[in-house]
Amino acid sequence: MAQHTLSVLVENKPGVLTRVTSLFARRGFNIDSLAVGVTEDPTLSRITIVVGGDDTPIEQVTKQLHKLINVIKIQDLDAGSMVDRELVLFKVSAPPDRRHEIIEIANVFRTKIVDVGKNSVTIEATGAADKLEAMEDLLRAYGIKELARTGKIALSRGLREGPA
Repeated sequence: MAQHTLSVLVENKPGVLTRVTSLFARRGFNIDSLAVGVTEDPTLSRITIVVGGDDTPIEQVTKQLHKLINVIKIQDLDAGSMVDRELVLFKVSAPPDRRHEIIEIANVFRTKIVDVGKNSVTIEATGAADKLEAMEDLLRAYGIKELARTGKIALSRGLREGPA
């Protein structure tokens, strides 16, 4: 089963997100990642949806999305035609005698330390999913107290031509 990253440009109005996500739920799709935010045009929002599924059922959902009145444009982005990022906050157990090791891992991954407590460090990391997963694997040895991860956001590569 293939992963699909859908970039859905919609009108920035109440209820639009519910109508879009309900369409996936009614068809039995589980959304793996969901991120939504206003675009450079405050009347439009971009919904980035990552969903697993075969090409034909995804094409059917895409066609049904096009029928929704508030949907402007849909792109099924593939890995070679997009730039994508995620954000993760890691709160890691960091007793003073091991804190330097955790800070070194954060430096290797070019991340930011955003909070330091008596026995913990909070790290902000952005990047591709594989980078974030590699960092998570290393930090698990120190004890991850909490983790919050955004959904994937993505844009098509190259120059923008009209509404994207």
